Amino acid sequence: MAAPHLNVEAEEQLQGLAREESQFRQFARRFARNKLAVAGLIVLLLLYVVAILAPVIASEPLDARVNLAERFQPPGTPGHPLGTDNLGRDLLSRMIWGSRISLSVGFVAMGVAVLLGTLVGSIAGYFGGSWIDIILMRIAEAIDVIPVFFLLVTVVAVLRPSVFNIMVVIGITSWPGLAYIVRGQFLSLRQRDFTEASRAMGATDARLIFRHILPNAVAPIIVSATLRIGWAILSEAGLSFLGLGAPPPAVSWGQILSVSRSFLKQAPWLMFWPGLAIFITVLAFNFVGDGIRDALDPKLKR
Repeated sequence: MAAPHLNVEAEEQLQGLAREESQFRQFARRFARNKLAVAGLIVLLLLYVVAILAPVIASEPLDARVNLAERFQPPGTPGHPLGTDNLGRDLLSRMIWGSRISLSVGFVAMGVAVLLGTLVGSIAGYFGGSWIDIILMRIAEAIDVIPVFFLLVTVVAVLRPSVFNIMVVIGITSWPGLAYIVRGQFLSLRQRDFTEASRAMGATDARLIFRHILPNAVAPIIVSATLRIGWAILSEAGLSFLGLGAPPPAVSWGQILSVSRSFLKQAPWLMFWPGLAIFITVLAFNFVGDGIRDALDPKLKR
């Protein structure tokens, strides 16, 4: 007697998987139409592969070998494609090692921001108009009105500079904007029929928030997070440029920029390469974010 019931459930599950696969294919097809987004994704994949394989690709460790006899070698020098710095260290190796910190800061910091922003925005939006919403939004506004970079400088200056502290500080100062987006989505979705039906069936507030409403608000979260990763990388570079980044022997693109400013006239390539890497990375994240936004836009569905 149970067999027909099981067959119906299995068929419904298969249909659900087919719909999800179809939606993914539609997303992939729309994303692939955006050539800049595809190019940005390829660039980011290459950058992360290089960062992961740094111990294999780079010939020198983080505290690269000092060779004063080869200091300030220009790009194209045999053995030093990007030249050397003021201590004769290979700039290409330092750029490769530096990518690990610069790229990881962007992902981890935005992970913290997405976690906080999604949690606060979900609760505030679900209880929109209540005292919970008012308190959470006043906290977000209080953080949001403070110039973020000056807040970053202050907090990092008080704490001991480290990669972990930079990730956490950037994350906990970047969540309000995302919280506003999530709250707006929840204010709209909590009035939909599927939410009311789930509530009538006895679903708890936690289940409504995380099981029914949040999955339908994930698209703008992904887009916002992707666009903000570039900002996090710029923030880390700015802190490192001011000497508040990861202390040696750790190296990042911002730290290389900070050192190179003292030798701008003597060796301008020291500032050019990390600046170009930051520019390309941030631009690639923006292209990918724009592509995801366009691919998820219901108005563009065909």
